[in-house]
Amino acid sequence: MNKSLLIIPGLLACAVAQANDALNLPETIITASRLEQPRESALAANTVFDRDDIERLQARSVPELLRRVPGVQLNSNGGVLSYFVRGGKTDQTLVLVDGQRIASATTGGARLDYLNIDNIERVEVVRGPRSAVYGADAIGGVIQIFTRQGQAGLQPTIRLGVGSNHTFERSIDISGGNDNSRFILGATLNETEGFDLTEDNLGNDRDDDGQRTKSYFARFDHAFNEDWSAGLSVNEQNGKSEFDDAYEFNPANPENQFRVRGYAAYLQGQLTTSWRSRLELGSSEDRNKTVGSRFNDGQIKTERHSVSWLNYIDLSADQQLNVGADWQRDKLDSTNAYTKDRRENIGLFAQHSWTGESISTELGVRHDDNQHFGEHNTWNAALAIPSGDSQQWIVSYATAFRAPTFNDLYAPPGWGGNPDLDPEHSRTFELQWRGDLLNSQWEASLYRTDIKDLIVWDSSTFQMNNVDEARINGLELAMSTDVMGWASRTAVSFIDPRDRQTGKTLQLRAKRTLTSDLDRQFGDFGVGATWALFSERFADAANSSTLAGYGTLDLRANWQATASTRLDLKVSNVLDRDYHLGMYQRPTAPFPAPSTDYSYKEQGRAALLSVTWTPQL
Repeated sequence: MNKSLLIIPGLLACAVAQANDALNLPETIITASRLEQPRESALAANTVFDRDDIERLQARSVPELLRRVPGVQLNSNGGVLSYFVRGGKTDQTLVLVDGQRIASATTGGARLDYLNIDNIERVEVVRGPRSAVYGADAIGGVIQIFTRQGQAGLQPTIRLGVGSNHTFERSIDISGGNDNSRFILGATLNETEGFDLTEDNLGNDRDDDGQRTKSYFARFDHAFNEDWSAGLSVNEQNGKSEFDDAYEFNPANPENQFRVRGYAAYLQGQLTTSWRSRLELGSSEDRNKTVGSRFNDGQIKTERHSVSWLNYIDLSADQQLNVGADWQRDKLDSTNAYTKDRRENIGLFAQHSWTGESISTELGVRHDDNQHFGEHNTWNAALAIPSGDSQQWIVSYATAFRAPTFNDLYAPPGWGGNPDLDPEHSRTFELQWRGDLLNSQWEASLYRTDIKDLIVWDSSTFQMNNVDEARINGLELAMSTDVMGWASRTAVSFIDPRDRQTGKTLQLRAKRTLTSDLDRQFGDFGVGATWALFSERFADAANSSTLAGYGTLDLRANWQATASTRLDLKVSNVLDRDYHLGMYQRPTAPFPAPSTDYSYKEQGRAALLSVTWTPQL
């Protein structure tokens, strides 16, 4: 791939920056400090997508949004999603839905591709460590999804979509309420026959790999008075996802039967004029059952229960204190017996923020006590210095850690479980610059993360051990503007992730990425485009094989045909680029025959046409 291509969208973005009106971005964020605050006062690098963004971009999954975030990369290894925030592994990024963790306790990853986008109001991404607020796993950052809330009045919505690969999408919901109480109820059914993921088309693996997902969601919020309110939300996604036995000489027809479910409730109120308090209760389930595989049939289910008590105290007009406590219990139910199947964690944290005339500060500390791997302390500090009326410099330092998963600690004999593992831990130095220049909003982040005690397979002991170290240097740039009605957002990332012992680049991380969105509304008709570029990446830890860099172009259009009817058309990978995100090794004959390397295929050109009807009642 020609490296100079990465420069072109940046130059175009600079040209577009000669705008007259700045793009209006979401004004608040919750995830940075676990309390709602203006985005400009949050000292952590962040990106926010609201419901208007989701509909304008015609995003049909959370990963479609995340690929636009600077410093975030996605990978699909034969349809199994992984994500890297600032070069960190999937299990080094914390994922929340309405404040509740949803990742598997065995793999440490959350299947973001299973989540129902029609029930998502907002997605917030905080880039950089947040363990001082959330505890374990927030090394690379935090991804938080907020579900939709009801609106005043009574508003039904019906959406139907049809697309390539025999894709059919159906959703229906109704929301309503008054000034005090609001609700939303909904359901979806999405189906696609998919496409063949494998390259060699051996046996049963030459078939298409489809997915069927059913979703149900409900939420109710009620304000008792001006000071007190409460709410309850329920969401569930279940279905099946077909995949290929790509490592088998005689492949079968396997599928994953999955369920991702969550319940969340809250009670919040103003205890005094300067003290707000919030109690959160949560329960989640992540279940995967493999059926039809020759060697991997079985079920793994994670049940998680949690309680959080959050308190926001205004010490003065320019000082705030955020104090809280978290309790969490994980329970594992697996076909294969683990040596232990449950654990609890208690965390206490406090974060102080101060806003002065010339500087602002943030200082946080947290203590976690885990039933199995012991106690752990983390902290963060940040200093913000304004430069003129429209610019700001932020310097910060933070520590973080990742808790060993049940696979790491208690996997069945022969699978490498090691109950003596310590958590992985990191430290990050970061320098940010934010500014409003040329009627555009600019952001830049320069950071370095050092990670120690990485948990990897140790061939000398035939189990997982804390033996590796990594160093990640990165630069992120983002620009948002609006010129003559054209809304533009561009994100660029440069990253150098290294294994400290071997000097090799960490696998599956592209060193250079760029995404650029351009949208325009002409009355009732709108058009848009997304250009994404990714440099090559190494397919293995030894850096002996590479996956070529690639670029894709997506186009979209919408038409508000009537006051209640909207049509959307999206064409992904318009140029039908052939690209690969992962590799597999196919045996040339039954074991112990040698293997041949192949690449997993990704989606070529695909279209989706949908109609949304919102009748006025």
